[in-house]
Amino acid sequence: MKLSQLVFKSMLKNMRHYYLYFFALIFSVTLFFSFVTLQYNESIIEATKASGTAASGFEAASYMLYFIVLFFVLYANHLFIKRRSKEIGLYQLVGMTKGLVTRLIAFENILLFIGAVSIGILLGFLSSRLFAMILLKLLKFDAVVTLSISKVAVVNTLIVFGILLAVLLAQMAFMVHRTTLLSLFNASKQADERVKRFSVFPMVMGAIGLALIIYGYYKSTLLFSGQTTNLFLSMVIILATTIGGTYFVFRYSVAFILNMFRLRKKGHLNLNDVLALTPIMHRMKGNAKSLTLITVITAVSLAITTLSYISYYSAGSTAENSVPADYIMVDGRGEPFIEALEREGIAFEENKFRLTSAQFDMAEIFSGEIVEMLQGDTLADVLMIPLSDYHQLDPDVMLSEGEAIIAGYNGFQANILPLEAPHDFIFLHQEHQFPLKVKEVNDTSIVAWRITGGGFVVIVEDNLFNQIQQLNNEHEIGYLTKEQTSINLIDANDETYEAAEKLYKQTGANIVFEDDEIDRGGNKLSSLRSTVEYNLNLYGTTIFTTAFLGLAFLLATGSILYFKQMSEADEEMESYKILRKIGFTEEELTRGIMKKQLFNFGVPLLIGLLHSYFAVKSGWFLFGTELTTPLLVTMALYIVMYIVFAALTINYYRKIIKQAL
Repeated sequence: MKLSQLVFKSMLKNMRHYYLYFFALIFSVTLFFSFVTLQYNESIIEATKASGTAASGFEAASYMLYFIVLFFVLYANHLFIKRRSKEIGLYQLVGMTKGLVTRLIAFENILLFIGAVSIGILLGFLSSRLFAMILLKLLKFDAVVTLSISKVAVVNTLIVFGILLAVLLAQMAFMVHRTTLLSLFNASKQADERVKRFSVFPMVMGAIGLALIIYGYYKSTLLFSGQTTNLFLSMVIILATTIGGTYFVFRYSVAFILNMFRLRKKGHLNLNDVLALTPIMHRMKGNAKSLTLITVITAVSLAITTLSYISYYSAGSTAENSVPADYIMVDGRGEPFIEALEREGIAFEENKFRLTSAQFDMAEIFSGEIVEMLQGDTLADVLMIPLSDYHQLDPDVMLSEGEAIIAGYNGFQANILPLEAPHDFIFLHQEHQFPLKVKEVNDTSIVAWRITGGGFVVIVEDNLFNQIQQLNNEHEIGYLTKEQTSINLIDANDETYEAAEKLYKQTGANIVFEDDEIDRGGNKLSSLRSTVEYNLNLYGTTIFTTAFLGLAFLLATGSILYFKQMSEADEEMESYKILRKIGFTEEELTRGIMKKQLFNFGVPLLIGLLHSYFAVKSGWFLFGTELTTPLLVTMALYIVMYIVFAALTINYYRKIIKQAL
C-alpha cells in the first residue's frame, strides 16, 4: 500500500478525532485573518486616523493574537497525538519505522492545514466585515463597510501559519521519536495518580497555596494606596504569589480535600462520587499545570478586557472631568466667540469664575511615604474660586468664616489619597497664612484640566478671595490664569455643535496662553464634544482590540478544557459500559458527569474571576471613573461562555454514555 493511500485511509478512520483538531485550526485562521484584515480596511483606517496609537496597537495585538493561536494549536495538537497514541504504537508494532510514521502524520497535518487555512481565510473574509462594523460602532463613526480582501493580509496569514505548520511538524516528530512503544500504549494513563492514604505534606502545601493567594490579594489592595514605594517589585510579588498559590491549590488542596471527603465516607461512595470526585482526584496531578495556566489566562484576559471597557465606558465622564463645560475660555479671550454665537443665533448659558492661587503643604494630606518621595519639596499651588461665583452652579451653598469647599477632587488622587471633611488646611502666600476648615469635598469639576493640571480647586469666602487676590497683584505666585468663562449650549443639535466648534477655533477662544506667556500643559483647549470624540476614538480602538484578544483567550481556554474532557470521556467509556450493564440509567450517570464538569469549568472560572477582580480593583481608577458596570458586564460574558463550553462537554458525555450499550 502506498503512503498516500495509507494517509487517506488513516484520515477516514480518524475522522471522529480529526474534526476536533480541524475545528481548532479553522477557528485560529479565522480569528487571525479577520483581525489582520481590519488593519488594511479603508473605513477602519479613516476612523482611527485621529488616534496616533491605533496602527501600533493593531500591530501589537496581532503579535499577541499569534501567541494565542500558537499556544492553542500546539496544545490541541498535543491532545490529538495523545488520543492517537495507541494507533501510532500499532503502526510501529507491525513494522513501520518511526520515520515512516512521522511522514504519515506529517502528510495528514499538511492536508489538514491546507484545508483549514483555505476555509479559515474564507470565513475570516466574511466575518471581518462584522468585526469592522462593531469597531466603527464603538468609534461612533458612520461609514459603509464593504467586503474587500487584502492581499497583504492573505500573505501574512499564509506566512504565519506556514511557520506554525513547521513548528507543529517539529513538535509531532519530537513526540513520536522520544516515546517508546510501551509508553504510547499507556499515554492516556500517565496523568492518573492514586491517592491511597492521608499525608501531611499535601495538607501543608495546600494551606501554603491558599495563604499565597490571600497574601497576593492583600498586597494588590495596597498597590496604589501610597504605602508601596517599589511598584514594580510589588507587582512581581503579586504575580508570583497568586500564580504559585493557584498551582499549589490545584496540585495539593483539591486532591487533599476530596481524599478527606472520601475517608469520611469510609469507602461508601455513591454513583455521583464515583463519576465526579474520584476521577478529579486521581487526575489532578496531571491536570494541575493545565488548570493553573487556564485560570491565569482567564484572569489576565478578563482583567485587561475589564480595564479597557472601564476606559471606554468612562469616556464621557472622563471628558467632563477634563472639560467641565461645552466650551472653556480664559482671561477674556472668549468675547469674540460669544459675539459670534450671538450673531449666529446659537443659544447658550455663560458662567464666569474668577481665579486666584495660593499654596498648601502636601504633607498635611499625603502619607509619610509620599512625602519622603517628594524629598522636602512639599509646597504645591492650588486654585481658588470665590463663593459668589460658585453660586452659579449651586446657589444654596453657604460658608462660614474660616470654611472652604474642595471641588474637583476625583480620579487618581481621590482614590490613592482619599480626603474627607472636616479637614484642616493652612493656605500660604509667602509669609501670610490662612487657616481653613474644609467643610465639604466633592468630585465636581469646575475648572478645565488644562488650567489646573489635574489638581483640585478651593471655594472660599469672597473676602478671603479678595485678600489673596490682592496679594497676588502685589507678588504673583502659582497660576497665571485669572478668569475662566464656561459656555454650555442650550438645546443644541449636531449641526449647532459643528458650527460652534468651527467658531471656537476661528475666533481663537481655545487659546490658553499667548506666545510670550508660560505654557502650563498645552496652549490649546478642546471642547467637551471633541474631547469625548477623541476619548471614544482612543478607547474604542483599545476596547475592540483587547476584547478581541480576550475573546480569543476565552475561546482558546474553553476549547482546551472541552478537548481535554472529550479525551477523558473516550478513556472512561469502558467504565460507563460496566455501569450501564449493572443497571444505572443515563440520567443517573449524567448527574455525576454534571458535578464533575461543575468542578472542571467552575473552579478555574471562579478562581480566575477572583484574580481578575483584585487585579482590576487595585488600579481601575487609572483607567476611568466607573467600575461596577464594566466589571459585571465582562464577568457575565465570561461566565456565559464557560457555561456554553460546559454544556457542550456534558452533551458529548451524553453521547458517550449512549454509545456505552
